[in-house]
Amino acid sequence: MDRLRAAAGEQHRVSRMVRVATVNAATVPLLIPVVRAFRAAHPLTQVEVVAAQQTEIHRALTEGGFDLGLVNHLEGDDMPAALESTQLLHGRPVVCVRPDSPLASRPEVTVDDLLSQPLIAMRSGYVMHRYVHRLLNGRTPSFSYSTDGAEMGKLMVAEGLGATVLPDFSVVGDPLERLGAITYRPLAGAGTRVLLMLQLRRAVSVPQAARGLREEFLRRAQELGGTLSPPGGRSSDGAD
Repeated sequence: MDRLRAAAGEQHRVSRMVRVATVNAATVPLLIPVVRAFRAAHPLTQVEVVAAQQTEIHRALTEGGFDLGLVNHLEGDDMPAALESTQLLHGRPVVCVRPDSPLASRPEVTVDDLLSQPLIAMRSGYVMHRYVHRLLNGRTPSFSYSTDGAEMGKLMVAEGLGATVLPDFSVVGDPLERLGAITYRPLAGAGTRVLLMLQLRRAVSVPQAARGLREEFLRRAQELGGTLSPPGGRSSDGAD
């Protein structure tokens, strides 16, 4: 009987899982190092990372479908009352382009510049969709696409389909940027900051695995100093 209990306990430990939902923000500088560190400290706990829109993440967190959520908010947004929200990073919107794009030759990109190129926008439901809609103020680009999340947006940029607007923490250090397939430029007049928030359901008891992963997120955010924005608004190759 003791052996059976021990085996059952071991099975429980092996099958432990923490589910993290993300809008694909700060994947390389934040999420990947956190998952790697958590895995080293908790080798028997599985981490499941799920990409979703912000509204889907909020709903699933409230219903208990996810343990943690990584979502973007614009500075000044109200946070969901049912969720505990902790700011991990703050950044600024930037224009992500190929290095051979005409926009890459500019020290910063204006709205008029942006409208002159095909625009890869986030679909409705993403914070950056709302930001760009407000930025353009009813004006329309020469041609536009819409897609789900920063990762697909950056791939489309790398393949020459156009430009996209993302928080800098979703572009800085990305493998495509390191390889020279994409770069970014400051967006002129981009006064609103984008906040990357870690959210979880307000509850009396948070599972141990979720608490441990949350601590890793907080530790990594502190290591990054709370931002990846370069001083003085410089672009990825130091243009000013």
